[in-house]
Amino acid sequence: MSQSAKKIVLGITGGIAAYKCAELVRRLKDNGHQVKVVMTESAKEFITPLTMQAVSGEMISDSLLDPSAEAAMGHIEFAKWADLILVAPATANTIAKMAAGIADDLLTTLLLATPAKVAIAPAMNQQMYKHAATQANLSLLASRGIAIWGPGVGEQACGDVGAGRMLEPHELVAHCLAALSPEVPLLAGKTVTITAGPTREALDPVRFISNHSSGKMGFALAEAALKLGAKVTLIAEPVSLSTPQGATRINVDSALDMRAAALEQAVQSDIFIGCAAVADYRPAVVAEQKMKKQGDELTITMVKNPDIIAEVAHLTENRPYTVGFAAETQDVANYAKGKLKNKKLDMICANDVSREGLGFNADSNALTLFWQDESVELPQSDKKELALTVLKRLATKLS
Repeated sequence: MSQSAKKIVLGITGGIAAYKCAELVRRLKDNGHQVKVVMTESAKEFITPLTMQAVSGEMISDSLLDPSAEAAMGHIEFAKWADLILVAPATANTIAKMAAGIADDLLTTLLLATPAKVAIAPAMNQQMYKHAATQANLSLLASRGIAIWGPGVGEQACGDVGAGRMLEPHELVAHCLAALSPEVPLLAGKTVTITAGPTREALDPVRFISNHSSGKMGFALAEAALKLGAKVTLIAEPVSLSTPQGATRINVDSALDMRAAALEQAVQSDIFIGCAAVADYRPAVVAEQKMKKQGDELTITMVKNPDIIAEVAHLTENRPYTVGFAAETQDVANYAKGKLKNKKLDMICANDVSREGLGFNADSNALTLFWQDESVELPQSDKKELALTVLKRLATKLS
């Protein structure tokens, strides 16, 4: 093995997506890494140990107390050996056992015993994935620092359509490479412009119309982009958040102010992320003096604001890779896919702001990422962790 080669344990559990693991191992080995496979009893019903032994070139492990292992403690051997443990597919049952700290087989035991990085690739029926218990377990694992890669969205073996498909081998390989080489700045040399927070649409010198956006997600994206080596410009309404160290901040108030700054920066950027909650409308007339009470009703004529993200996406010269956000309260996927297509975006991040504890003003969020040809769900996690995951996914698209 070369000095750059890493040691990976692939834990295969009992899901139909186990058939993808042969290609996954082959691709990891093609990248120079050593892969050892641990299989649960259920996994062997979907793909044979002989197949995995052939593609990995290593003996397959499936017993908690293997007499042939050093001191019959195979789980400790694996725990110390691995640089990364990837559980793929990770069934709802395995995820639940991990969340509860249950160690009743070789795989779940080594997951408790290892100091290595741990990642899971969820794979299950879409209804099982959406179940509150599964979502709570995923959130708990994420809070413990376990990376959650996927799932993808699409048609499933059972005939259902939705979130729950295991990511494809090439996607998991990209995640593994990024996780094993954190010192490599995935966005080095890239210039990223991010809009964040609400806009304020003035009614008069002392009043304005705005929304509940805190700017936390946009600021988290700026911080994540800096960690990945990018040069970052942050265009934001003056929310009460500290500018990430190293970012250039441009303060704006109204949608028109943000538009001017965004178009100026977009043509100088490789990536443009429109995370701001820009007001759709603004008052047609801004009173020069403070408005006084005049009767029991007040009628204000509003005019439509420009669609900043669409204008950036429609640039014909020096157009950046353009990412939008869709904060919705219903039919999230359809609205997001409609915006992706109609605005000609490269990628859109959709979230359901009607869910308690997510979205505006919250410290955590959950997103579904859409491209023209695929999508992936990111379960609830801290916004800073989520932002880093989003940008790593974006970086793989640019590589």
